[in-house]
Amino acid sequence: MTRLGEKPWRVFFRRKVEKRVTKMPRPQQVLFANLVEDLQRKGPIRMEWPNFSKLSEHEYHCHLAYSWVACWKVWEDALEIEVYYAGSREKAPY
Repeated sequence: MTRLGEKPWRVFFRRKVEKRVTKMPRPQQVLFANLVEDLQRKGPIRMEWPNFSKLSEHEYHCHLAYSWVACWKVWEDALEIEVYYAGSREKAPY
């Protein structure tokens, strides 16, 4: 949770990600929305999410469900997180 006086993280994603999310089953869309909220409030390290892992120095991923994943990059100096992929595990960019 964001402590008093701390700024929340700015989380954003491009139109391409938004389109992929709308094609996901409804339960995974809800999980994606929950992940975005967690990232905003708690930051990029989300170890409570299934299969959370670090992909590189500034990139992370987790599973929304067995076949659905989300990947994000972090700019800590600006408190920004870009979700650059959300979709099927088979097409994930890692």
